[in-house]
Amino acid sequence: MAILRIPDENRLLKGYNEIRNYLSNIGIDYERWEPLEDVSTETSSEKILSAYAKQINELKTRGGYVTADVIDVNHNTPGLDSMLAKFNIEHRHEEDEVRYIIDGRGLFHVHPQNRPVVAIEVEAGDLIRVPRGTLHWFDLCSDMRIRAIRLFQDTSGWTPHYTHSGIDTRYEPVCWGPRYIPPQNAAAK
Repeated sequence: MAILRIPDENRLLKGYNEIRNYLSNIGIDYERWEPLEDVSTETSSEKILSAYAKQINELKTRGGYVTADVIDVNHNTPGLDSMLAKFNIEHRHEEDEVRYIIDGRGLFHVHPQNRPVVAIEVEAGDLIRVPRGTLHWFDLCSDMRIRAIRLFQDTSGWTPHYTHSGIDTRYEPVCWGPRYIPPQNAAAK
């Protein structure tokens, strides 16, 4: 399950309802899907899309998405550093960014208007939707692995529009994992 941190408030949320409610209040959709038994880390992209066809079709109906694919990134991915450099700088898109995590972990930083930046560590079973126009950036966790279903509203995909604000440099690209213990003075919930 996701872990949500609000660094500027030294606050940590770990409970599903707390995370979902907090994210909902800043316009981010978060759901937890039970991973399917017939999907493993070795399952082909085609079989993953077929196995999750019902859920994907529901999302397409809800969000106007027209296509879905599976992205598979790991430390052996050619051009990984260049790929990550495009996403770990604050940006926005003209369409939603939707990810259902199948394997691995990643870290979304979201910068809502007039609110503090939040860091959302996602893992297998997490579904996140960052709406169009939302300022955010993304990093992989230390295991450098993520496999996810992506949905798009435009078949050509989306393009990042960078803010060049530099705010992304003020937050650590760190994933905490399920065993994370907050500092003594953190308001852990």
